Amino acid sequence: MLNLAVEAAKAAGRELLKLYHQPMTVRSKGLRDLQTEADLAAERAVVALLREGSPDALIVTEEAASRPEPAPGQLAWYIDPLDGTTNYARGLPGFSVSIAAARDGVVQCGAVYDPLLGLLFTAQRGQGAYCNGERLSVSQTAEISNAMVLLDWPRDPAPRDAMADLLRAVVPVVDAVRSRGSAAFGMCAVAAGWADAYFQLTLQPWDVAAGWLMVEEAGGRVTDLAGGPGALHQGDWLVTNGRVHASLLAHTRQARAALEREPLHARA
Repeated sequence: MLNLAVEAAKAAGRELLKLYHQPMTVRSKGLRDLQTEADLAAERAVVALLREGSPDALIVTEEAASRPEPAPGQLAWYIDPLDGTTNYARGLPGFSVSIAAARDGVVQCGAVYDPLLGLLFTAQRGQGAYCNGERLSVSQTAEISNAMVLLDWPRDPAPRDAMADLLRAVVPVVDAVRSRGSAAFGMCAVAAGWADAYFQLTLQPWDVAAGWLMVEEAGGRVTDLAGGPGALHQGDWLVTNGRVHASLLAHTRQARAALEREPLHARA
């Protein structure tokens, strides 16, 4: 499965590089939600390989019109053929391909590929996480004041407001905050030790499946923003090196309490 994920990620990366900086049609799927020809070309390349190599599996991709649930015990592929479409459409470096295989909600393997930088992240459950063949390990940062925190912004106004509340709680106590525009890459950056934490409120399974496994296999910790265990279909994620996890949860407690009083779906 991992070899198939890697092959598919590289095939998608070739499509993205071929179309990068070329004139293209950009379609809006909704507020701050873009789709380009490259999204669809990369998706076709991935789906063709996965269907050939894993014919009985369910394929769940961001660009699909419908997203059925896997049957019990069925292998499911979660695909984001272009994570960072807004960056890509504007010619801004910072996008990736994310592919993961899961069974009964447990991710078994994953690949995240940044074709511009030539960075291939891979992980297999119980076998560690790697970047271009080099084993990954999360950072040793233990003090929140030394932490670099990554985040990305939700599309809709209500979760954006909530994200701003969380950011206000975090900014005064950490060293630096960055937003790259690709959740998959942000999680891989934590796995690699380049950053100490990543959080977001409105992620989908194809955004996080591969990155989730990367972080855990590199020794990090993954929960929701209340500190509960990760699950593929949750929206809110906190991903850290484990050492700053409790501190970040403590500093976001007040903002989380506001979210619990008025959930995001009630604000929309």
